[in-house]
Amino acid sequence: MKRIIAQVKKELTQLWRDRVTLALALVLPVLLLLLLSKATSLSVKDIPVVVQDLDKTPMSRQYLETVGASLSFKLKALPTDVSPEQSLLKNEARASLIIPPNFERDLRRGQAAEVQWLIDGTDANTANVMRGKAAAITQTFTAQIQPDEVQPAIKPQIRYWFNPGREDLKYFGPGVLAFGMAMFPPLLAALALSREGELKTILQVYVSSITAFEYLLGKVIAYTIVAWGEWIAGMLVLFFVFGLNLAGDRTPLLVTTFFYLFCNTCFGAMLGAAIPNQAAAIQATQLGGFLTSFLLAGYIFPVSNIPQPLRSLSYIVPMRYYLEVIRDAFLRGGGWGGVWHAPIALALLGGFFFWRAWSVMKDMQVKA
Repeated sequence: MKRIIAQVKKELTQLWRDRVTLALALVLPVLLLLLLSKATSLSVKDIPVVVQDLDKTPMSRQYLETVGASLSFKLKALPTDVSPEQSLLKNEARASLIIPPNFERDLRRGQAAEVQWLIDGTDANTANVMRGKAAAITQTFTAQIQPDEVQPAIKPQIRYWFNPGREDLKYFGPGVLAFGMAMFPPLLAALALSREGELKTILQVYVSSITAFEYLLGKVIAYTIVAWGEWIAGMLVLFFVFGLNLAGDRTPLLVTTFFYLFCNTCFGAMLGAAIPNQAAAIQATQLGGFLTSFLLAGYIFPVSNIPQPLRSLSYIVPMRYYLEVIRDAFLRGGGWGGVWHAPIALALLGGFFFWRAWSVMKDMQVKA
């Protein structure tokens, strides 16, 4: 036990003396949280839309006022002698709205009046949102000008639970924190081990009395402590900068965070033990931690939308389990009932990563 504690003290002292690595450990996760939380948003706002009103009547202007009142669209008049398609080709607008002649006359006669929306479909997700918004606005306008029309038999009343304001920050803020913890703790741990292999200072470990298990455990504990410091700094940003609050029981978040940070640190230790080159270790950490966490953990889109067989790979991505817990802690507050499996899965993954790192170090010590 004394050798493990000595190894922990040695790693923390070395990290404190290395100002560049210390900045990497504490400053970059906070900057990532500040930038990515604000930059990531799926809300559709202020989409430029060019308008051609070929009717120019009070009714057509009322329809345009209804569309312009929406936060989703930003209208701009287009001369009638200019093709709306040109605005889409030149990327000056994401959609075109054309109101045909006799729009008001057809409405007053009770005939079907049509308006044309030309939507840029290069971004399929945004195009679907715009189509839904345009249909909803048109339906609202129709209800305003024809209040006596027969109402549908079923009228849904929709209420948003847990996030009534549909704020993206409440969803992506905790996700960015989880993403940062999937990037930096593994990177620091991988660099710590690969650096000793690259500089050959690992030979001092081979000739010492410390075992591979004690050496690795000391490394993991030291950088898990550093990861806790990063996590606390990120939580302070979420609380005091973004104004978020936890909902419900805090215990699942704290317990799962312990296993999540331990798991990520063990993942970095496994890569650093197997790759005695810092540049290669960085690339492996980016591929194994950054890309898999970003694409397969459900950070932006649900895991259920990922096609097979890639979806099966998400079961070995630690961030997948932690995302469920941290988003539940900030939004639903459901407690252990829905997230009990997450710390178990993270503990198993962390134990496997540590075992693989220990297997490599143990074999190397025997050969030495």
